[in-house]
Amino acid sequence: MQEWISVWVSEESGLAGLFAASFLASTIIPLSSEAVLFGYLKLYPGQLPVALALATLGNTLGGLTSYALGRLLPERTRKKLDPRVLEKLRRYGSPLCLFAWLPLVGDALCIAAGWLRLNWVAVTAFTAAGRLARYWVVAQGALL
Repeated sequence: MQEWISVWVSEESGLAGLFAASFLASTIIPLSSEAVLFGYLKLYPGQLPVALALATLGNTLGGLTSYALGRLLPERTRKKLDPRVLEKLRRYGSPLCLFAWLPLVGDALCIAAGWLRLNWVAVTAFTAAGRLARYWVVAQGALL
């Protein structure tokens, strides 16, 4: 079966597909970028560093798209929040983006980070670290 798939998916087109799937999966589109990474590494195990980098980059950029959308939300909606809750979100906000890879919750975390105008550099770093860790675990499973 792998031989048949590898006829249709070259290393280069597979990397482009992996990047696209990773980006789209970090939006509200129900797509499993983990499955795409797993399958790609089964076909091309020697591409581990590039595949990890592209999957992480694509997924992180998708999360930052959600962050940007959150920044577009009107600030007046913040007044409806309990000030104590808002302070906790501001205090722990960026590190919570380590969990931005989680289904459903991750999108909300990225949108909330943008809405709260959290530092985008910190959000990017925590988001990328969490997503890289997740993809690393998937990659290790694929290479067994």
